Formats: sequence, C-alpha cells, structure tokens
Amino acid sequence: MYQLEEKIWFWLMVIPVLIAVLFFINEFWKTRAQNKFITRSSLLKLSPNLSRFKPYLKSLMNLISLIFLILALVNPQVGSKMETYKRFGIDIVFAIDVSRSMLAEDIAPNRLEKSKQIVNQIINKLNSDRVGIVAYAGKAFPQLPITTDYSAAKMFLQNMNTDMISSQGTAIDEAIQLSTTYFDQDTNTSKLLIIISDGEDHNNSSLDIAKLAASKGIKIYTVGVGKEKGSPIPIKKNGVIQNYKRDNNDEVVITKLNKKVLTEIAEITNGNFINGENTTFVINEIDKILLETEKVEFETKQFSDFDDQFQLFIFIAFIFLFFDIFMFDSKTSWINALNLFNENNATKKD
Repeated sequence: MYQLEEKIWFWLMVIPVLIAVLFFINEFWKTRAQNKFITRSSLLKLSPNLSRFKPYLKSLMNLISLIFLILALVNPQVGSKMETYKRFGIDIVFAIDVSRSMLAEDIAPNRLEKSKQIVNQIINKLNSDRVGIVAYAGKAFPQLPITTDYSAAKMFLQNMNTDMISSQGTAIDEAIQLSTTYFDQDTNTSKLLIIISDGEDHNNSSLDIAKLAASKGIKIYTVGVGKEKGSPIPIKKNGVIQNYKRDNNDEVVITKLNKKVLTEIAEITNGNFINGENTTFVINEIDKILLETEKVEFETKQFSDFDDQFQLFIFIAFIFLFFDIFMFDSKTSWINALNLFNENNATKKD
C-alpha cells in the first residue's frame, strides 16, 4: 500500500515540460541563425571535437533530475505497519451503471457524471462504514472490494467511464449477483446495495436475483438517474456533439428512465427507489437510511504507519546531476565512432 503525501507538488511537473519546449525552440533558432553565416561542413571544420549529441543528453539528464526532485517533494510513502481496528458501521456496495445510455444529458452534466457526484458525496458523509464499488453494463465488473479506504474508493470512482466495459447493454441482474459476493455472509453487519442507474434492463432475471439477495439479508436501494420522457445518446468528439446514437433502422435512440424496474427491485428487498435528479435530495434520503440502519461492530485491517520514500528520489536526482557535471561538450570517442549524426561522412566530403 502506498500514498502520496503532498500531491500539490505535482503542479511543478509543468516546469520540466516548459524547459523542454524552450530548449527545442532555442536549438531550432540557433540552428537557423548559424545557417545564415556558416555551412554545416565549415562548422565541423572549425569545431571538429564539439559534440552535437552531448547538449541533448545533458539537457535530458537535467530534466530527469528535476523530475525526481519534484517527486521527492511529493514524497511517496509505503505502508509499513498494518493494524486491526474495531469499528461500528454498515457494509455498503455501490453498483454503478456505465452503459452508453448513461451518457444521455437529460440530467446535467450527464447521467454518469451525476451518478459519480452522488456516490462521491455519499462517501464524504461516511465515517466508519465499509464501501465497495461494482461497475456494470452488459456485464458486471468488480471495481473496488469492500474497504474503509475512502480515498481509494474516490479514485476508482473518478476513473469510471462508459468505455471500461466492452460488452454494452444493461445487466442489472449481474450487477446484483456480483455485489452479493462482496458481503461477508459470516458476519451480521447490515448490508446495503445502492444501485445507481437509468433502469434500462436488457435481462429478465433481475427480480429473481433481487429475491436471492434479500434472502441473504441484503437490502437494495435504487437511485434513478434520467428522465422518463427520455433523451438521445450523444456521440462526441473532443467534447463536441457530432451525432446521436442510432438503431438498425437509422432512427435516433431515445433512452428513458425505467422507474418501474428500479422500484420493483428495491421493494423486493424492503428498500426504496430514490429519484436521482436532485443530488441534495438523494444525499438527504441516504442519510436517513443510514441513520435508521443498525450499525454493527466489525474488525478491519489498515495501514497505520507509512515510511517516507523521498530519499530515494533525491539520490537518483543527484546521480543524474553528478554525471552531468562530469560530462563535457567535447565528443566521446566511442560515440564518435557510432557516427550518430553522419558527421564523419560530412567531413570526408569536404
């Protein structure tokens, strides 16, 4: 397990990029200026031992040194000690729909981004509960095993998109089935599954799987994102809408919120359907649910101590600086023998 202590220093990575750009601009300008007054062959005669390769190598080494010094400021840390803690909480699994229909923009900015906002704000309000994340479209895919590491949960959540699962469609039944495996059946913790979707279901077994989940003590709450009147699915390039998704008859596909399916799934497990149009409303409803749900003591393991790793990055940076100091601009014999820039042939022609 690792963590980055000071992520804000990553902004300094702009500096090496700017230096590299300025270096190449300078080299281009210098070459053009030289060509106005002297030919390349004449320049080689005047300074036969001057290496054309070394300036690039020295600049590269300086940039690498700078990058490692910035990484030292970020200070990556590695977990060195793990302890077992007792907590009172609930086990919560979020099953998030990442099918293409979630790109519809009837809910701003779109259904998927709204879903991620909702889950992120729910996680912000959690204290000692464990969370897990499942992504699903035509298939269900595990994203994050159940954990108390909320930072990891937010990271996985942020990276979710409609391209992460190649099998398109909406298989809510598979999402429920996979989510049930996240919960530890040997403990008596309260188990909540929160499905966030537009409710389009391309399989017919969701209600049967929901009954199976209920028999295992899992309560399902569904959050519907989208509007019942429907919306087309935009196809974008560089953030600009190029077209809309069409069916085999070349008709624009209209995706609608299927409130009926989501409500039936929730009610089978004594849960509720929540309209996800208003984020604040959803968060308040989930807050009520969590307050009413019994919290049970459980044990969890997590790293309690981390070792700094900045020393390694400083050491590597100084190694590159050390070699740079003792690297002269004159040619090195073995590099000259390689004739990387065809210099020997140019000299012979003259």
